[in-house]
Amino acid sequence: MNRDTWNIDYGPLRGLSRDRENGWIFGVCAGVADRFNFRTGTVRLIAIISLVLFFWPAALIYIGATMLLKEKPLIYSGRHREYEFWKRYSSG
Repeated sequence: MNRDTWNIDYGPLRGLSRDRENGWIFGVCAGVADRFNFRTGTVRLIAIISLVLFFWPAALIYIGATMLLKEKPLIYSGRHREYEFWKRYSSG
């Protein structure tokens, strides 16, 4: 498991979610790539080919995934002391 899929508060992040931080439009392809451990470029290429060959079904699936999938929470990757500092001051 890579560091991008780990959250200090909740442990490993599981499930399918949109990755707006690494995505181009809504982060659906980046989220699918992260969940199934594919390259993001490969998933984007498959999405583009699907849009060219099957426009309406692929567009409806993408829009549906955009509306139904929750966003992946941001991951803090710094020192633990800094994390505790910002966690303490961000909640109040």
